[in-house]
Parts: sequence; C-alpha cells; structure tokens
Amino acid sequence: MCAHVLVVEADALQAGLLHRLLLQEGHTAVVTRNGRAAIDAARSRRPDLIVLELTLPDIDGLRVCRALRRDDDVPVLMLTARSTEEDILLGLDHGADDYVIKPYSPRELMARIRSVLRRAPRAAGGSALLRAGGITVDPVRHLVTCDDAPVSCTPGEFAILQAMAAEPDRVFTRRQLLLHTGGGDRISTERAIDVHIMNLRRKIEPDPRTPVRLLTVFGTGYRLTGHRHAG
Repeated sequence: MCAHVLVVEADALQAGLLHRLLLQEGHTAVVTRNGRAAIDAARSRRPDLIVLELTLPDIDGLRVCRALRRDDDVPVLMLTARSTEEDILLGLDHGADDYVIKPYSPRELMARIRSVLRRAPRAAGGSALLRAGGITVDPVRHLVTCDDAPVSCTPGEFAILQAMAAEPDRVFTRRQLLLHTGGGDRISTERAIDVHIMNLRRKIEPDPRTPVRLLTVFGTGYRLTGHRHAG
C-alpha cells in the first residue's frame, strides 16, 4: 500500500531518516519542521498519514494533533521520547492512532505505519474489509461478523479485533493492544485487555474454553489466526 505521508519532525537528522525509510517502503513523503507548517501542509496536501513528533519549536505536538482532529480524520502516529503511561494515554486522548517511543527500531516503525494505514479508510480506499479466520471487520461501518453472523462489540472489543484482523497471525502484546483501545473504552491497565479477550472469545469462539481463533501466546500476548476454523 503506497501512501502520502506528512512527517513532522524538528530534528533534521531524524526527519531525513524518516523520509528515506518512507521512500524505501514505496511511499511519498513531505517533511515539515514545526507545528504551524504541519497544520498548513495537512490542510493543503491531504496526506494519508501524519507522523508527528511531539516536541516542536513553536506549537506542542499535542496541540497540533488536536487542531488536525478538528479538521480531518487523517491517521496520526505520534513519535516521541515521552514514554510514561500518562504521556501515551494523553496522546491517544488527543486523537493519535498509535504512539512510537524513541529510540525506535526502523523496522518496527515501518511495521506500525503499515498497520495504521491498513486500518485507515482513506488509504484503504474507504471500504476495505479486514478478514481473518472467519472474522470480518468493516472499519467504515463499524461492523463485525463471525462466519457471516453479526457480532455485537463494545468499542474496546472492536478496536482489538480491527487491529488484529489487519495483521492476522501477528502476536500482539497486551501493551500494544492497550494502545489500540486508547480511543475506545479508555481502559488504563493491561489486565483489562484480558477481560476484552475473554468477552470476545464468548462471542466468536465455538467453545470459549478451548479457543481456535483468538489464541493466547504464553508469555507474550494474543494473536488472531488467519485460517478459517474447519469445525
């Protein structure tokens, strides 16, 4: 999936690195170095994704994100050295779709960008369905089906299924899933992810006690299988 990405990064070296990485992935990219330029560029260029550093010389990145959210639903991936849980939740509350902490692995960052773009209606053509193991997630209409039967989900449950269906068979840690649910149920502990998983299994598993779709990866987290269950 090729996308047009707006990079907002005050540090010239970091901005150059991000630009090169995005070009190597097949994307187009524009770099801005401050918040005001970022807001202007977002309004004029209509990017598919914004990679937003929080520490900017003129306007704090959180304020930039809030301003962007008033105008558009463009996905925002925050990039920052602020690493406390409070910082992350604050960023999500301001409208971020994901949050990457510096220093970061370039491979992880590109994977997170791909994940955000898969979930974005604009980049996905506005109507892309996500399918994994008999589960279908419609991000636009906010609907879930399991073997063609409708499934009623809370916002937090939907956020988890949407993230996992976008990358079937990927193992997600509780922390990663917590970030995805930040704009939904506003849960604040990783243990709450276990509750969401338990409730989802009641809705999508033939037998919740022996799951075949939403699997536990012991010591790590959870994955949604990409293979349809035969039974």
